[in-house]
Order: sequence, then C-alpha cells, then structure tokens
Amino acid sequence: MPTTETQLVSLLSDLVRIESVTPWLITDGAGEAAVASSIARWLSDLDGVEVTLEEVVDGRPNLIARLAGRGGGPSLVLNAHADTVGYANWRDRALIPERDGDRLVGLGAADDKSSCAMGMLALRSLVERGVRLRGDLVLACTIDEEGVSIGTEDLIRRHRMDAALILEPEGIDRIIVEHQGFGWIDLIAHGRAAHGSAPDVGVDAIARMADVIEGLGRLDATGFGHGQGGLSGPTVFHTGTISGGTDYATYPSHCVLGIEIGTQPGEHLVDRVREIEAIYADVARRHPGFRGEVAVRLDRDPFRAEGHERLYEALALAVERTTGRPAIAAGYNGWGDSGLTQAAGIATLSYGALGGNFHAPDEWVSVSEVVQGVAILEEAIAAYCGIA
Repeated sequence: MPTTETQLVSLLSDLVRIESVTPWLITDGAGEAAVASSIARWLSDLDGVEVTLEEVVDGRPNLIARLAGRGGGPSLVLNAHADTVGYANWRDRALIPERDGDRLVGLGAADDKSSCAMGMLALRSLVERGVRLRGDLVLACTIDEEGVSIGTEDLIRRHRMDAALILEPEGIDRIIVEHQGFGWIDLIAHGRAAHGSAPDVGVDAIARMADVIEGLGRLDATGFGHGQGGLSGPTVFHTGTISGGTDYATYPSHCVLGIEIGTQPGEHLVDRVREIEAIYADVARRHPGFRGEVAVRLDRDPFRAEGHERLYEALALAVERTTGRPAIAAGYNGWGDSGLTQAAGIATLSYGALGGNFHAPDEWVSVSEVVQGVAILEEAIAAYCGIA
C-alpha cells in the first residue's frame, strides 16, 4: 500500500521529538544515539534487512540498514543525516512537532529527518511488497553532517557502493547535480602595538582588517571573478567572527576575522586563498608595517556529479511518473555530503522534499512532498538496482 500522510506525520513527528543536536556545534547537544536507536527499532521487524549501529566516535553511531540484493545489479546507498543544529532561539517549541496545513514544523523536520523518514518508509514498502532487488540497498542515517561530516567519512571507509543518493530537502522536482564547496578560514592581520598617542609608530591591525574586508566585498560583488550565474549560484562569502586588540589605549597589533567562503565546481579553496593573499599584498603596499596570514580551518571541495547517468535516468523517470512534471537538473550554493561520496568515486546525486527555515525557528517540510518522495524513491531504487 502507498505511504499515507498519516503514516509519514506519525513517523516524522516521533523523530523530531528526539533531540539529536550534533555536539560538534553545541557542546551539550545530545548527539545521534537516541534517534539512531529509535530508527533501528522501527526497522527491526523487516525480513531480510540487517540493521546495525556502527559507532563512529564515543557513543555516536551511524544507523545502517542493509537489504542484500540477489546479485547482478548495482548497489545503492541512501544517505540522510540524523543530526540537527541547535535550537536556543526557539527552545519552547522546537521539539514539539506541529502540523500546519501541508507543513510539518519542528527542529529537523526538513533538515534532515524528513529524509531519514523518506528512506525508512521506502525501504519498508519495498520489503513489505516483496520486491526483490538485484543490487544491495543500504539506508544510512549518518551523524555530524551539521558539523564536519565524520559520519559520512566513516560510512565511506566501511562500505563500498556503486552509487549514492544523498537525501537533503531541496524539492522533489529538483535533482541536485552540483553544489559549492566551502572553506572556514581565519584571516589574521598583524599590525604594531603602540601607545595611542603614537600614530607614527603604531599600525592598527583592526583598521587594516577593515581594508581587507573591503577588498573581499569588491570580489564578492563580481562573483570572485566567475560571475553570478551557474547552477550553484553566487559564490558564498560572509564574515562570521572577529577578535583583536588589547585595550582602548593601545594600537591593536592583531585582529582575527573568521569567514566562510565558497568555491564553485572546478575550483578549489586555494583559488580563494590566492585572492585573499592578493588583497593582503595591496593593503601592505598602501600601509607599510601591515602583514596578513591565512589559516584554513576546514576545506570542503565542491560537488559535480560524475558517472551518475543511470541513477539520474531512474530518478528522473520516477519524478515525472509520480508528479507529472519533468525533473530539473539543479545545483545550490550550500554544501552537502555528496561532495564526500563523489570524491570517493561513488556516483552521486542529491534529492529530497521541499522544506524551509533551515537552521532557524519554525523549520518546516512539505508533508505531501515527502509522501510523494517515498514513492519516487521506491520506483527509482527498483529501476537502478534492478528487479530479480
């Protein structure tokens, strides 16, 4: 029987009620153990499905559910992340799911527990309908995607699949074939400490950092030399944190600015670093005594699908049959674990239901799109893995 909205809302509401904030972002976050155990229990009665909790670090497991194929078909992993961001600014209601028309509202309702539920329901339906696949199907509900993605890194180390479908809430008409990479970078400006009455001696690191920010703003306005078009949208750039100086009476000798900055498919973070270093050189020419350095804290490459044609064909056909509309090959300016699986040589696409208010109060997902997404996944899995 097709999945109903009632079934979906019940399951997804149960998942939302379980706090699974990644402790990488929020140190007292509960982590993913409780939600992984809940998913494991929900899947435990499915004949032929091997369910395991694979600990990645310190009581934080990936949930792995494997439906072994009968041979002769390619293997596929459905990867959704079980963790969420924090919820301090809507603590009164974040873990209390609420139906509002077509929307289910709650922490992680879209990002990414809707995807966990979509994969769970598709797997259950395939088993209960007696569908026998040729290739292996694995549902992986991974940890820490909202942090540094140690869950998917562990998944790649332990398991080898022919293809991966990274389930993220983007809208069921859209099949994601590329997205930006990013870097978390500290920009460090060095000046020269001096008494506030000695401008001929002091070099103001904070003021010089303002010059650096101005230079980055000029690059941002021109798309970092690559324009504003393309599937992945404008190159991401924003400031995040800043610190510097010692007291009111002293020229600051240092200033540290934390930024997030994007890279387009075909680029690498070294391209952005070169641009920053060119800004430093310009500031130093105009203000002798200034020196800057770049400290890369995290570097994630962009994603562009390769070797994905068979999976795309299966998914696009299922989208059109279910919705009556053609699928759209799309990109986005964020980052997802698809960057990791594709880099590991696994043919990868990203797909999911429509949602909104990500990482913000009153996050929501379209109930009807998740239900349709379950049907789409079932058809695409059968077409890709093959029917025995």
